[in-house]
Amino acid sequence: MDILQEIIATKRKELERMCRPKPSLREALLRSSTGIIAEFKRRSPSKGWIKEEGRADIIPLAYQQNGAAALSILTDKHYFGGHDEFIRKARESGVTIPVLYKNFVVSELQLYEAMLCGASAVLLIAACLNRQECRTLLCKAHELGLEVLLEMHNEDELAYAELQPDLCGINNRNLGSFVTDVENSYRLAERLRAIAGTADEAPVLVSESGISRPQTVGELRAAGFRGFLIGESFMKASDPGEALAQFIAQIK
Repeated sequence: MDILQEIIATKRKELERMCRPKPSLREALLRSSTGIIAEFKRRSPSKGWIKEEGRADIIPLAYQQNGAAALSILTDKHYFGGHDEFIRKARESGVTIPVLYKNFVVSELQLYEAMLCGASAVLLIAACLNRQECRTLLCKAHELGLEVLLEMHNEDELAYAELQPDLCGINNRNLGSFVTDVENSYRLAERLRAIAGTADEAPVLVSESGISRPQTVGELRAAGFRGFLIGESFMKASDPGEALAQFIAQIK
């Protein structure tokens, strides 16, 4: 084999690794007794830096080792201090559980980026997209082997659940004001279940943001949720992985 042949053979192996099917976020949450989606989030537009020194090759793996069902990794650079490379680094460090590509997705290009960096699922936000845009992106994500967590915040957005995403999220944080209220999940849960359906293929419900007490997870689970996205509570701790372990111990 000459040098060019060797390079091309190596390149094909790299592409095969990147395009290999990733673990299912939906199935991971259905199997999990806690449903914690631990978030790697270094910065917030409302609070500034949370953990500027946070490393993507350390914290996500620590989350996995301490019981997270899945991960959410912020990839927005300007407002959240994130990067696509953080998912690659997490995978290279040994992360094998599902990873949610969390960004403000408005283009198919971002779906390709999510696939190539190693994500299992991508976040689509109803507030950022009209129904047709959301439908187009959801279909493209599925073509690329990505699951979709479709995020809604108010009653007007619940109709987006009719697009049949893999997971439906209720964001307890208003993305305009950044005011957070966990009661939002309870208010919308029953209506969302009615729209999304109760069959085996119905979307898994995820409550996002503002969850800081283990007791809240149990209450949300009783209301029909199976996923619980938690970031700042863990990232503010000196050891996010240990903070997650202590949180899960109190749930059980």
